[in-house]
Amino acid sequence: MNTRAHDPVQARRFHKRLLVAFTLLVVAITGASLQFAQRTITRDAERGMEREFTAALEAHARLRESRALDLAERCRVLVRKARIHAALEDGALDLLYPSARDELRDVLAAGTSGGFGAHFYRFLDRDGRIIAPEVDDEDAGPLAPEIERSLSADRLPETQQTGIVPRSTGEDAWSEIVVTPIVSYDTGETIAALMLGFPLLSDTDSGQAVATGVWTAGRLHLPGFEADRAEPLRARLARELGSPTKPGASGRFELLSAEEPLLVFHQPLATGSAFPPAHEIAVFSFAEVDARRQRALAQIGAGGLVLMFGGLFVGHHLARRFTRPVARLEQDTHEQRAARREVEAALETTHAELERAARFSADASHQLKTPVTVLRAGLEEMLARGALPPDEAEEVSMLVHQTYRLSSLIEDLLLLSRLDAGQLRVHFAPVDLALLIEASLDDLGAVPDELDLESENGCPADLFVSGERRYIALILQNLLENARKYNRPRGRVRIAAVREDETVRITIGNTTRRPIPPASRAHLFERFHRAGAGEDVPGYGIGLNLARELARLHQGDLRLVCSEADWTEFELRLRTPADMGRDHPAS
Repeated sequence: MNTRAHDPVQARRFHKRLLVAFTLLVVAITGASLQFAQRTITRDAERGMEREFTAALEAHARLRESRALDLAERCRVLVRKARIHAALEDGALDLLYPSARDELRDVLAAGTSGGFGAHFYRFLDRDGRIIAPEVDDEDAGPLAPEIERSLSADRLPETQQTGIVPRSTGEDAWSEIVVTPIVSYDTGETIAALMLGFPLLSDTDSGQAVATGVWTAGRLHLPGFEADRAEPLRARLARELGSPTKPGASGRFELLSAEEPLLVFHQPLATGSAFPPAHEIAVFSFAEVDARRQRALAQIGAGGLVLMFGGLFVGHHLARRFTRPVARLEQDTHEQRAARREVEAALETTHAELERAARFSADASHQLKTPVTVLRAGLEEMLARGALPPDEAEEVSMLVHQTYRLSSLIEDLLLLSRLDAGQLRVHFAPVDLALLIEASLDDLGAVPDELDLESENGCPADLFVSGERRYIALILQNLLENARKYNRPRGRVRIAAVREDETVRITIGNTTRRPIPPASRAHLFERFHRAGAGEDVPGYGIGLNLARELARLHQGDLRLVCSEADWTEFELRLRTPADMGRDHPAS
């Protein structure tokens, strides 16, 4: 008995190794779970915040669109006021701004019902230049001289125009401009235009996102956004929107500003206007997402610790349970090794017996050849003397025939023993299959019998296979001999061959007295097996086995295709010469 079977040190070592393995497994599973949970929570938080932000942007866009429609309609109503038309068509420009003051009072008042809170208003003359108000006209709204001059146009617009412009150069104050043409009642010509400047929607409703503003003429207006965070954003917007090929493009990008991840949306404003292209900018911070992620990670970490300690406890319990069978396994090891040694000894004995049987078969076949040859020579000499009566001469002639059959059997047995011993080698060379089949059929026709068989040759000329001619001839001889022995009187034998890619397929078929029983087909190629269909036919049951072994030695194969009613057919496959390599020994 193995003493280690009762050694507690071995069990303790196994227990420690198992516990370490369970610990590593629990740590790996916990780490993977934490990482997966972190990614999932971060992704879900980002998607949730992005959905909220997108919804806010859509609401902001709808509000802007509604406001723009209201402004446009209100401006169209204003330019049809009679007092404004009278001052322009009569040339009384000194009355233009005082007359407009009363007409525009509700537009200028931001606190009244329906008021828009316009920053300023100006008129353009027929040439598109600003008609300046009186110096003391504070209701027209303050504009820096440089800004006021920049609002002049080369010509009056034919349609209503909108744009984004600054109200001054020194302060970050911007207005949304609506320019509405004024058409004469008498001539139908555009005689002037009314320009109104309204506060940007982002100035009054920036709570929809972290910050909303505009970008135009290379300048960024983003109220409530610190300068240190705005500078990287300004540089990125210059790259994204500074190209002349992108003035009307909308899109989004991510930006890391002051260690804070930002999501930036931009979309064009006032497209098709004579004013410089402008884009609405909306900036969203992922700081809240990071805060949520940190809180979730803290919760996951606490849960991971609980999971890990619980896993270690369960692992320790399982390790103790799995350690118990180790002693029993150790006890069984000695018996299993002894049994294995016995099996190996039996296999060696069996192998030696097989080798002795193969040597005996080869030696017996070799030793039998000489007495059979001597016996045949004596019988043939008796026939040659011509002194035997006819009935005795016929019997001696039959004995001579049997010696030939016995010599053929001895040759087959010797060949099988060489195959079994792995001593048979094939020297591959191109073999003319058509000539070989024709010669085999001639030999079949020369056999005297009463069957009167009809043979058909379907092999095309110049068809070559690779192998050794004598062995391929032996394969064909065995198959054709089988086709003759199991045929019926006035039956038919058909052999055909066709090339298929890298192989040649040869079919040997024959009419038969009765098909091979299904129970015998699985054992058809076994050595010394006789199928039920051939119990009354002379033979030894080694022809098909030898034929298949030789076919496989040629890297091909032999199989039964069918045996039904009046027809039995075998298929032999051999390689073509171009696909063969070096000599191959028997296996």
